[in-house]
Amino acid sequence: MIKTLLDPALTPSPVQLVKTFDTSNISLYVKREDLLHPEVSGNKFRKLKHNLLAARGQNKDTLLTFGGAFSNHIAAVAAAGKLFGFKTIGIIRGEELAEDLSKTFLQNPTLKYATSRDMELKFISRDNYREKDTPLFIEGLLGEFGDFYLLPEGGTNSLAIKGCEEILDEKSTGFDFICCAVGTGGTISGIINSSLPHQKIIGFPALKGNFLKDEILKYTSRKNWNLQKEYHFGGYGKINSALIDFINDFQKKYHIPLDPVYTGKMFFGIFDLIQSSAFPQNSRILAIHTGGLQGNAGMNRLLMKKGLPQIDIL
Repeated sequence: MIKTLLDPALTPSPVQLVKTFDTSNISLYVKREDLLHPEVSGNKFRKLKHNLLAARGQNKDTLLTFGGAFSNHIAAVAAAGKLFGFKTIGIIRGEELAEDLSKTFLQNPTLKYATSRDMELKFISRDNYREKDTPLFIEGLLGEFGDFYLLPEGGTNSLAIKGCEEILDEKSTGFDFICCAVGTGGTISGIINSSLPHQKIIGFPALKGNFLKDEILKYTSRKNWNLQKEYHFGGYGKINSALIDFINDFQKKYHIPLDPVYTGKMFFGIFDLIQSSAFPQNSRILAIHTGGLQGNAGMNRLLMKKGLPQIDIL
């Protein structure tokens, strides 16, 4: 059953036109990976697919992973566990969140959702969280929780790359440029590996810094890609009113919801580059919608505290 439900041939994501720009005849399309599944969508679906099959093949009945308080990955693993019969454990950064769980769940839709899908949460300090990849830390978790299938923070490993290589399909062959938001580098690595020689892959990092290039090079040797580093808006989770206004205007015009951490920044960057003539005339651009919409409700709570505009949620 699990293999059938995760077969990409049974869950294709549609490609739709966003806009054709009159002055340059550039056509921008979006591949709606966010529509793959109502709970496990976007790149999280792709990253988890082969890992879930591996866990089942190893007779593991528990998935353990890591994430921040508003992590799309945590929500996706919780949902996938519920769907496919795995127990799930989430190691969450921020021990202060455990001080008043009723208040935490009231203010954090992501963690509330994860628990509704029966994920067991363990809150740890930020110092301890930095040790999460060390053998000693993992050994301690095995002693506490017993045997489990380990999923890294963000979900990126070699099996996740394999899943992300399935994002591009026959509908993608006619595009000159493929654009993708970048977090850990796993999704774009898979896209690079499955791209055609004539295609240029452009990544839009959601994080500030230069480490992503080295991360991507761990998973691909191809050279037909680059990173646009000017659209992170100050770093991971950093946003301003201009970005929120763009996301809300984009949704009103094209009826496509975006999130402010990943896809909003990517589309903001694409529009800016098109308007500054960075793409050749007559280019066909495909943007990958990697999901992440579950975090919008929680982000709105933070925006309200900061006195910033809210994200329109349909």
